[in-house]
Amino acid sequence: MTRNDTGAVLNREKSGAGLADAAQIRYLSPADAAFTRTEGHMLNVNIGGQVHSGVYIQCSFPHTNKRIYLSVRTAENEEIGMIRSLDEFPDETQKLLEEQIQLRYFAPEITKVLSVKEEFGYSYWETETTSGLCRFTVRGGGGNIKLMTPNRLLVVDVDGNRFIVPELDRLSDKEYRMIEVCM
Repeated sequence: MTRNDTGAVLNREKSGAGLADAAQIRYLSPADAAFTRTEGHMLNVNIGGQVHSGVYIQCSFPHTNKRIYLSVRTAENEEIGMIRSLDEFPDETQKLLEEQIQLRYFAPEITKVLSVKEEFGYSYWETETTSGLCRFTVRGGGGNIKLMTPNRLLVVDVDGNRFIVPELDRLSDKEYRMIEVCM
């Protein structure tokens, strides 16, 4: 950055333009953005008369807070705008966007580990989850099993599906020993 570039940034900040302007973030509000669901259950957004079809919501903090700083993106992964908080929007819009977030970040919680077998660089899991009995395969290494907090585990299978062990300390000793080998 040259001295002139730095001065231009400082002048913008002094003139009232914030970091959002410098980073070119467009914050969306109920006054300028109307979300609708299509018959095919896709999400559209109308911003100032311009309709964007087939958009999706990407969370900035998917594992900790799915209600703030939500990026609205096109199918080509281009950001249209950012929602500071779902709470700013009417209840109906909040429900619509929450449904879309739930679909995108679907991650059943593992409630019981029935078996984990390792073989040839893969582990084969059989679990009970909040979505029922589930069998899946996890590739060894590569960070497919990650501690998100000291007590919360994220497991990603070979198909990219995510599973959460919400509280490791609630597992039985037997269950913990089965997954400890994979961590």
